Amino acid sequence: MKYEDYAKNVLNLVGGKDNVISNVTCMTRLRLRVKDASKIDVDAIRKSEGVLGIVEKDNGIQVVFGPGKVDEVGRAFSNLTGIPLGSVSEDEDDVRELAKENKKENKAKHSGPVQHFLEHIANIFVPLLPGIIAAGLINGLSNVINVASNNAYQWDWWYQAIRTMGWGLFTFLPIYVGFNAAKEFKGTPILGGIIGAMSIAIPSMPLLLADKTHSVLLPITGKAFNPGTGGLLAALMMGIIVAYIERAVNKYMPNLFKSFFTPLLTLIISAFLSVLIIQPLGEVLTNGIYYIMNFMYTSLGVVGGYVLSAGFLPIVSVGLHQALTPIHVMLNDPNGPTQGINYLLPILMMAGGGQVGAGFALYLKTKNKRLKQLTRDSLPIGILGVGEPLMYAVTLPLGRPFVTACLGAGLGGILSVVFHLGAVTQGVSGLFGALIVVPGTQLQYIIAMVAAYIGGFVLTWFFGVDESRIDEVYGE
Repeated sequence: MKYEDYAKNVLNLVGGKDNVISNVTCMTRLRLRVKDASKIDVDAIRKSEGVLGIVEKDNGIQVVFGPGKVDEVGRAFSNLTGIPLGSVSEDEDDVRELAKENKKENKAKHSGPVQHFLEHIANIFVPLLPGIIAAGLINGLSNVINVASNNAYQWDWWYQAIRTMGWGLFTFLPIYVGFNAAKEFKGTPILGGIIGAMSIAIPSMPLLLADKTHSVLLPITGKAFNPGTGGLLAALMMGIIVAYIERAVNKYMPNLFKSFFTPLLTLIISAFLSVLIIQPLGEVLTNGIYYIMNFMYTSLGVVGGYVLSAGFLPIVSVGLHQALTPIHVMLNDPNGPTQGINYLLPILMMAGGGQVGAGFALYLKTKNKRLKQLTRDSLPIGILGVGEPLMYAVTLPLGRPFVTACLGAGLGGILSVVFHLGAVTQGVSGLFGALIVVPGTQLQYIIAMVAAYIGGFVLTWFFGVDESRIDEVYGE
């Protein structure tokens, strides 16, 4: 077919000249806006000669012809419609755009109150991640230096100045979390930060006042206050609660007194709630989380490692992984039960390795050109730890390769447990994950990741490639 024939065919299948509002080309696509999207014959376009794929939009369709060809088809199409041909820059690869669309569609199917709440939780911690990553690396590396040098630098000001940065982040993290939590839930941020300070063990805290014969005792328990019991979860919960208390107080407060008494009453009420209810509740939840993690890692051993690795990406695909963000932060806290070593994260990072292995199997075995292109473009960034394009553009739409990738990733999870891999911070994955594991275990981490590649590859090669399904999704 000639370019004019491609253009005529698409024009007929989108409802004709009168239905087209605009025609624009980018590097790979003819992007069309139409008056009535119901007139578009999506299946016929997908199966048309020369079409590599389509992306459906609410107000039109994007037809993928590929670099070079799309420009010729676009000019022919513009001549037929009489509408000047526009152009748009495409900064992202075609695979990223398709992954974005599939991700949006998938999450729309699984969007509910839980997902929305977890998005809020993620928004609280995401701004803190650069500091958490840097502080975690400082703590991890300084611990190695202390052991290797027998504390040779403990009296050097420059060394302790750097260590103070790591100490400062995790010591005062409850304040930052409370601040962001109140802000995210539409409260006054500083009030959340103040209430977050209730979770910091500072000797000068008035609640910790004590002498040889007296100490401040709490009602009900009759014991002294322990600010660290509720930990980060107490600060998170109180930051959210502060926002709601502030709005409730503000609703009934006369305008004349709002500036003075709304924040005052908010803090007084929040202080009582924090000390008497939320701190003890935070302690229960924190201990529960550590118990579950310890059970999965210690009691279940390699079985737990397999289950965690194999089951992680289904959680990611519907957005529930955001609930793990505060857990990772707690596990990387040097003052926590794990002394800052996160044994969960390396296990979960293996999930991306299974996807990479599945991607290689699909690329080598399929005959579908469109899938080969998407897989080729997704694999390099997948290897480096950015797995969303590979998952949302390749394995998840096909179904079966997504399952085999997850099951294969479990092999890496097993080795993560066997090698006792731990991360000193977070923020990267894939092969870059070797940068954040405990120094001296980088080789073991790479071996585990390669095992996840192999597991995903083998299972997908033998059980995950269905050419009829591939042609159905990506066109023949």
